[in-house]
Amino acid sequence: MTDTDIDSRESWEVAAVFSGGENQRVGKFHYFVADQRWVWSDQVARMHGYEPGAAQPTTELLLSHQHPDDRAKVAEVLDRVKRGGQFSSRHRIIDASGCTRWLVVVGDRMTDESGHVIGTEGFYVDVTESVQSDVTKAMSRVVESRALIEQAKGVLMVTYGVDADRAFDILKWRSQATQVKLKTVATEFLDALMRQGLSPESTSAVDRLLVADTGLADN
Repeated sequence: MTDTDIDSRESWEVAAVFSGGENQRVGKFHYFVADQRWVWSDQVARMHGYEPGAAQPTTELLLSHQHPDDRAKVAEVLDRVKRGGQFSSRHRIIDASGCTRWLVVVGDRMTDESGHVIGTEGFYVDVTESVQSDVTKAMSRVVESRALIEQAKGVLMVTYGVDADRAFDILKWRSQATQVKLKTVATEFLDALMRQGLSPESTSAVDRLLVADTGLADN
């Protein structure tokens, strides 16, 4: 059994759980080898941007909706489908309105009463929302990390009278010396500084500069 077969079996079990209700993000499909005929549920039609019954699914139609970067991978998957093979895939499609969707597609052999393979059946699961959520969370973590690093750089620039690049070099040196991620170095540095605080002289200097810069000294 190949890794693809193992992944397919596990994904099939997951998709089967989702298929129990009327979830609009899950739909079924069947492919019949003998007459190369596709049948998809209303949900799968809507995933591709069509109202139920408005489009007849074909291999060519499905390929036309694949994202250009995923087309070769999906073509390989469709070849397995046409041979009645087992598979699983996560890829992008572009629906009829031009929107990009992420789909998990899981297929298993479809047999007749005598056990002969007559095609493939399976599920489409629209995971666009979860993928977008993952991307948003990842971007939020990146923004947060950059903000902390910039704050730490600012402190070092003022303290040592260096520019942004040199301040960043100091943080990188500390990261490499301690084998700790740069974000962690910046976070621990800022936390320690907050706990320790500034000397009275430094605080007074900041007060004077802040008042002068905001024009409050004239009030």
